[in-house]
Amino acid sequence: MTEKTHRRVPRGSRISPDRPPLSSEEIARRKAEDEVFVQRCREIFNKVYPELVAAHYNWFIHIEPESGDYFIDPDEIVSFQKAKQKHPTAVLMAMRLNKTGTCGRI
Repeated sequence: MTEKTHRRVPRGSRISPDRPPLSSEEIARRKAEDEVFVQRCREIFNKVYPELVAAHYNWFIHIEPESGDYFIDPDEIVSFQKAKQKHPTAVLMAMRLNKTGTCGRI
């Protein structure tokens, strides 16, 4: 049987020291891309929400913003699998058909 070795990482240090830290420009670029992605997904969600919420309250919805496709199911995993089946490499946004649109606790 092999023994486990634990590597202690001092508090406040980087977990992966061999990777250089991101520049402030790169951080800003990634944040801007994320905001655009969220905005596009939110637009699709706001468009389909009124027609879906009455019949499918508290169901999960996965949105693919490039095509405008969305996939709903009461089970989050099934909804995700439906989305990945049609768009295997796409980045998806998971939301919930309730008052806030959030999944879980904040």
